[in-house]
Amino acid sequence: MKEGNVISERFLLNNERALRLFNGYAKDLPIIDYHNHLPPQEIAENKQFVNLTEIWLKGDHYKWRGMRTLGVDENLITGTASDKEKFMAWAEVVPSTIRNPLFHWTHMELKNPFGVNSFLNKDSAMSVYKHCNELLSQDEFSTQGLLNHYKVKMVGTTDDPCDDLKWHQQLLDSSFTAKVKPSFRPDKALMIEKTQQFKQYVQALSEVSGIQIKDIESLVAALKSRVEFFAAHGCSISDHGLAALPYSYVLTDAEKREFESFLKTDGSVYSNPDAFAGYILTELSKLYHEKGWVQQFHLGAIRNNNLGMFAKLGADAGYDSIGDYKHAERMSAFFGNLSLTDQLTKTIIYNLNPADNEVFAAMTGNFADGRMKGKMQFGSGWWFLDQKDGIEKQLNTLSNLGMVSNFVGMLTDSRSFLSYSRHEYFRRILCNLFGTEMENGQLPDDEEWMGKIISDICYYNAEAYFNLK
Repeated sequence: MKEGNVISERFLLNNERALRLFNGYAKDLPIIDYHNHLPPQEIAENKQFVNLTEIWLKGDHYKWRGMRTLGVDENLITGTASDKEKFMAWAEVVPSTIRNPLFHWTHMELKNPFGVNSFLNKDSAMSVYKHCNELLSQDEFSTQGLLNHYKVKMVGTTDDPCDDLKWHQQLLDSSFTAKVKPSFRPDKALMIEKTQQFKQYVQALSEVSGIQIKDIESLVAALKSRVEFFAAHGCSISDHGLAALPYSYVLTDAEKREFESFLKTDGSVYSNPDAFAGYILTELSKLYHEKGWVQQFHLGAIRNNNLGMFAKLGADAGYDSIGDYKHAERMSAFFGNLSLTDQLTKTIIYNLNPADNEVFAAMTGNFADGRMKGKMQFGSGWWFLDQKDGIEKQLNTLSNLGMVSNFVGMLTDSRSFLSYSRHEYFRRILCNLFGTEMENGQLPDDEEWMGKIISDICYYNAEAYFNLK
C-alpha cells in the first residue's frame, strides 16, 4: 500500500512536550485490557480471520450504528450481503463519518496493524481490502498474534457464571504468554423482573453448580460455588452492567419466603425486584471482598430501544443509548452498607451519561480508607464517552475531584481484536493534556516527573491494582 499521512506521528499531540511524553513514557508500554468482550474461544483456538469484514465489521455495533445513520441498508450491515459487499458499503460511507470518532478509529485500526495510512473511501476500498486480507492469512494476524503485536499483557473477558471456562483452561494449559482472565458477570441472576428468563437461568445455574436452587440461601450458595470455580480459573474481577444500582438491599422474611413460592409457581411475578437484586448483589460483593477481587459497575445504559429491530436481531446490535437515571443516593446506600462491615472491595464505577461525571468522581472519594491508593476508581470514558471529548472530560473531572495520578487507565470494552488502537488513542489524548499544561505553566515543566505519572496511568497503576506484578 502507498503510505499516506492520515495518522501522523503528531496525531492529537499539539506541542513538543506532548510528543516527548507520548514517545518517551506511553507509546511502548504494554496493555492491560481489564474489561472487554473478546471471545475466549477465538483466543484459545488462535483463530485466523478470513477477511477484513470478519475481523472488523462483524459484531461492531459502533460501525453498524453509523452505517444505519448514513442510510446503508441493513442487508449490507447484518444481512445476507457478501463480506466484500459489506466492506465496500462501509468504505463508501467512511468519508461521511468526519468528526465522529469512527473516522479516527477507522484509520488508526487500518494503520495499526495493517500499515495502511491513507484515507478509506470508495476509490481506495478494493486495494485496502486486498492488502489487509493478504496480511490476515499470515500467522502474525491470528488472534494470539495480534494480542502479541499490541503488547497485551492481560485480557479480561466477560463471562457468565454458568460458563464452563474450558477455553480459559485451555489457555492456562498453553504456552500463550498473555493472561486471559475470566470476569464474573452475574447480571442474569439479578434480573428477577424478567420472570421466564430468570427461572430458566436459575435452572441452568442449579445444573452447573450442582446445588438445587429452591430458596434465597441456595441461590447464594450456587453463586458462591461459581465464584470459587472462577477463582480456580484465574478470575479476580467481576463486572456488572446495570441501569443503576438497586436502591434497597434488604429482604424481609416474607420476601424470602415469597421467593420460594415464586420459583415453584408458573406465571408468578416477584413483588420487590429491586430489593431482591440489591440483596443478591450485596452478598456477591461480600464474596468479592473475601476473595480480594476488583468489582466493576457499568451504569447508565438504556438498552434495546428499537423494539422492532431487537425482535429481529436481538441485543448488542447498536440500538442502546444513554439513560437518564439517578445514581448518587443508590451508590451511597449500596457502598455505604458494605463499608459498615468493612466488606467493600476494590471498586470501579463507570457512568454513561456525561452529566454524571462529577457525581461519580465525587462518590469515589467517600470510600478511600488510607490502606491503598485509589481503592475506588472513577472508570474511564465508556461506550458513548470513549471519544476525545469524553476522555478529556473524564480526566479533567477526575483531576478536579480525585487524584488522576492513581487512575488505572483505559480499557477497550470491545468485541474486536483491532480495538487496541483505543489505548494509543487514549495515551495520545492523555499526553496532550499534560503536555499542553506543561507548556502554559499549569503543570511543572519537568518531563521525568510528569512522564512517571503518564506511565503509571497508562500501565503501572493497573498492574498494581489488578495484582499482575
